[in-house]
Amino acid sequence: MNSPRAPLVAPAALCPVLSLPMPFSALSSCFFVACTCPFPMMGIERAKFVPLFLPLFSASVSFPMGRFFPGTVSFPIFLFMLGSVRCWWHFGAKQPRVFASSHAQLAPPEGVEAADLRMPGVSPQMNESYLCSAFPLDSERDHFIVGFEPVLSSRHIHHVIVYGCEMPGSEDKAWDCGEMASPRGRYSHSPVCASQPDIVYAWAHNAPELLLPDGVAFRVGGSSAVQFLVLQVHYMHAEEEDTSGIRIIHTDRPQPRQAATLLLATDGRIGPKRKEQLEVACVVDESVVLHPFAFRVHTHRHGRKVGGWAVREDPKSGTDKWTLLGQRDPQLPQMFQLVANQSVTITQGDVLAARCSMENEEKREIKIGPTGEDEMCNFYLMYWTENGQTLEQNMCFSPGPPIYRWTKSAGLNHTPKRK
Repeated sequence: MNSPRAPLVAPAALCPVLSLPMPFSALSSCFFVACTCPFPMMGIERAKFVPLFLPLFSASVSFPMGRFFPGTVSFPIFLFMLGSVRCWWHFGAKQPRVFASSHAQLAPPEGVEAADLRMPGVSPQMNESYLCSAFPLDSERDHFIVGFEPVLSSRHIHHVIVYGCEMPGSEDKAWDCGEMASPRGRYSHSPVCASQPDIVYAWAHNAPELLLPDGVAFRVGGSSAVQFLVLQVHYMHAEEEDTSGIRIIHTDRPQPRQAATLLLATDGRIGPKRKEQLEVACVVDESVVLHPFAFRVHTHRHGRKVGGWAVREDPKSGTDKWTLLGQRDPQLPQMFQLVANQSVTITQGDVLAARCSMENEEKREIKIGPTGEDEMCNFYLMYWTENGQTLEQNMCFSPGPPIYRWTKSAGLNHTPKRK
């Protein structure tokens, strides 16, 4: 390939949507406990958390919050549930949630626990709001995230992202972490993280829960660089109050393979009444062997197909060999799916590439942007490594059309046919 290719970097042009944490020492605002209980014995295939309204007893208690989130809390508790329970604090809200320590839906490995990351009763004041809330992790020991489950209470959510941060972008209970802050907004504006964030998980379009492969986990807390998890929710419409979030399935048992997520994304525009291909490609310039295992695509309503590839150049002939990692219609539920070939490895010097096929049937030009009236071209790739080392740069970005093309801008050849 004759022309240079961009390294795997996260340019500032696409990173304004990042920012994060806040201290959660003000735990005295807890007023009551909401208790729920799963009833798998009722013949319901998908176990539901059903509230019980018959109080069994009440007492005033003080106890540690658990190993995943540090600290203690004292408050009156009204217990409504029979059985063995474990209490986890819902940071920023006025009540903790109590749920069974085993997780019926995901059937994760033995010894796991669950913790909810939920928005603290936020009230988006305007359409297309991006709000963030931060959750400090246990700094004394490593924890390993092995699964994710959406816990949603709003019909107005466009997407949810969980970021890993060394420090959050704000100390507020919730803050505006979008690109376009409102001067009259209720929430202060800050980035997701104080420094470069790690993308841990993303949800949209009614995607179901995700359980990582056996032995694979995201390492957080303890000696890791991720000391806070930040929950970002994109609300399409203003609403009174929301506590949506993501349930984290985790363990303190070390896992042999460390997971990470990288994002390939583009800028660009789509002309009126026009079909367009948005392309991005970056060289892996770090000495890390990646084992991709899952992918996720994301566009808005104009996306027709999104695909990702690993590209390796033959050193003798200069011919590029393209290996499909995954391809999906973005109008389907935007879940993480297994990559097409689980034996693929990506090494230093290889290229990661993605392409979004768009169709604009409107009379206006559509640009890449943060709102539902704009578009996005995102390809998320989850991978694992054997030695615990992951990519320092977790984002690949291109300016998109009409400026950027695989062949002219990245020097790629034998590119996949456009369909």
